[in-house]
Amino acid sequence: MLKIDADAHVLETEKTWEYMEGSDRKYRPQVVGSTDGSTNDEYWLVDGTLRLKSRNVGKNTPMASRELRDPSARLQHMDELGVDIQVIFPTIFIIPLTPRPEIELALCRSYNRWMADIWKQAKERLRWVAVLPLFSMDKVFEEAKFAKENGACGIFMRGSERDVLLSDPCFFPLYGAAGQLDLPICIHSATGSPTLFNYYKYETIGFAKFKLLIVGAFHNLIMDGIPERFPKLKIAFLEVSAQWLPYVLTDLAKPYHLQDRELDKKELLRASRFYVGCETSDDLPYIMQIAGEDNLVVGTDYGHADSATELGALQGVLQDRRLNSSAANKIVSENARALYGL
Repeated sequence: MLKIDADAHVLETEKTWEYMEGSDRKYRPQVVGSTDGSTNDEYWLVDGTLRLKSRNVGKNTPMASRELRDPSARLQHMDELGVDIQVIFPTIFIIPLTPRPEIELALCRSYNRWMADIWKQAKERLRWVAVLPLFSMDKVFEEAKFAKENGACGIFMRGSERDVLLSDPCFFPLYGAAGQLDLPICIHSATGSPTLFNYYKYETIGFAKFKLLIVGAFHNLIMDGIPERFPKLKIAFLEVSAQWLPYVLTDLAKPYHLQDRELDKKELLRASRFYVGCETSDDLPYIMQIAGEDNLVVGTDYGHADSATELGALQGVLQDRRLNSSAANKIVSENARALYGL
């Protein structure tokens, strides 16, 4: 059985941006220290704005590993954790970085080529999700195709993008490309909306800014018929636990009933090709009773240090006495293989 960490991370370094060429080089993010010397914090300077770099760093992971400076160190730590494959998500892109399409495109291309080179050093075990230029939809298919050919097994999105709902038609070219290339859309705990990012600027742990947006996105995508419009599309909702699923499914049943339809809660995830990342703190037997067991996956949040981080999450699921072995194996292996095509 392949044990798959469905949501791990990399912390970007200066090398991430060395793949920018020609005139794009002027857009390279720069590392900046605290301006007044009062702290040891580091920032990324991106498009004239400072973005904190040194927060949410998992010090329980080796630096060479969490920054992927040495992929062999990552593989060694994965062996110690009992993980066969990691699906790697970015860190810097969890927040909005720039409204300028040319800069976004340069950042995405450089990140994807950096990850492609890392994948070549450990093809069977280090997979990754691509970051695409959502302000340049005419470039999306080309960039997604490059990523697919170089080890990517998904496409990164945030719970909000471009100050519009994720069901907005402006994203239809992206969803079409994802379905055609068999790359799932991976909606990760994050926000790409400058308006919401600034609104929740002083929120302490990002609960509303990052997590609740995903719950709303799930609801909107179902109600606006995105699974029916794109029958080859798979979508994952990650790093927000799965405890919200019974609530949302119950809420969805109400408008279905008003439309003279009946919602089969236990069938909805499978029929919609929706997958949800769970955590060991979730009431998994209850969630599976309501939503089924075929569309839950689990991740460690490797490299980070927040409320979702649990390096032993996969073993925690396998050793959970509340679960039978079949259900546990699905969460740790079979469901993730189906989601990512592994």
